[in-house]
Amino acid sequence: MAEVPVYMVVNLHIENKDEYLTYEKGFFPILKKHGGEFVTFDDKTITFEGQEPPSGRMVIFSFPSEEAAQAWYKDPDYQALSEHRRAGTRLNFLTLVHGLPPR
Repeated sequence: MAEVPVYMVVNLHIENKDEYLTYEKGFFPILKKHGGEFVTFDDKTITFEGQEPPSGRMVIFSFPSEEAAQAWYKDPDYQALSEHRRAGTRLNFLTLVHGLPPR
């Protein structure tokens, strides 16, 4: 079975900028360590239909596979770093979305 890329979709509200900046600075090296790529973030999303997500920042990044995403999330270095995110934000969701399989 071929690997399917996955996308992480995050919605959070930054409550302590210093804690969040500490998290942000350490985030990218750990993301790269697991083959992840940053896609984008947006503080002013627009909802055309349906219920608007909670206010805050939307972040999207990707991994080459679910296994890589799981390894990133379970990485002890990431878990230690994520304490800064937990201290500095109100997290609404951190969701894994599977990409399409190769055709």
